[in-house]
Amino acid sequence: MSEKNYQILLYYHYVTIEDPEQFAQDHLDFCNSLGLKGRILVANEGINGTVSGTIEQTKAYMDAMNNDPKFAEMKFKIDESEEHAFKKMHCRPRPELVTLRLEDDINPHEQTGEYLEPKEFYKKMQEEDTIILDARNDYEYDLGHFRGAIRPDVRTFRELPDWVREHKEELEGKQILTYCTGGIRCEKFSGWLKREGFENVGQLHGGIATYAKDPETKGDLWDGQMYVFDERISVPINQNEHVIVGKDHFTGEPCERYVNCANPDCNEQILCSEENEHKYLRGCTHECRTHSRNRYVVEHGLSQEEINERLQTLEEEQQQIS
Repeated sequence: MSEKNYQILLYYHYVTIEDPEQFAQDHLDFCNSLGLKGRILVANEGINGTVSGTIEQTKAYMDAMNNDPKFAEMKFKIDESEEHAFKKMHCRPRPELVTLRLEDDINPHEQTGEYLEPKEFYKKMQEEDTIILDARNDYEYDLGHFRGAIRPDVRTFRELPDWVREHKEELEGKQILTYCTGGIRCEKFSGWLKREGFENVGQLHGGIATYAKDPETKGDLWDGQMYVFDERISVPINQNEHVIVGKDHFTGEPCERYVNCANPDCNEQILCSEENEHKYLRGCTHECRTHSRNRYVVEHGLSQEEINERLQTLEEEQQQIS
């Protein structure tokens, strides 16, 4: 059994950073000096990052950050790992830590939903007149979510406010519980819900990542896996049972394996078994399978004759079904 000598840190902190561009450059140099890899966003409103490194490297990073008065209160969510979860180290300035693009921005220090610790969130999920609203994107939900949670039909976070306004009648008068991966999206989204007139709004403090490790809830009432934005792609949450909710893009069979469509112009993330990846040339549609720059074809060095054979087999199968 491999030893887990690495750690993956997930963190954010809303605090004023005067010069995000200079801070990002200096912070990148610092992370590189430690040997970390990962992705960090810096904005005037704070920092949001996930990095990987050895136990010594990540501990040195956490100590340095918490020793800075700006980040003294910053909490880190820690996962053990056998290796790095990223290929490179990036630290970039951004206008926002999470892209909502509101005309009148939300300051989480001034307005946000009620913080609910995992045990409270678990209890409230089971109360009457409660709506559990996933604040993530549709492909994240499709891999795993809290049982009974609503799946907003959005590809990006900034689409969520419009979705809520379109479904306002369904949400009015209800207790709204919202959650996301590490909690950062809910900080603003729950505050926005309050500003929109929804009175009873709670957010899962620390996100799914914290809920998964809670010794009392043990990830209960979560089905599937949690989507993560690193090389792992997914991580287990429910310590008591594992219910697969993901469905293969091509067959609808239970599946938790994400791949990117082989058409570089599409690059859609699809749930797909290894068998179907080969069968469908990793193309999510016929157009993507026959695209002139199909990456699967290049990776596997397929000849035009081999491509035609597979496409012919698919066509014959489709004819039999119809």
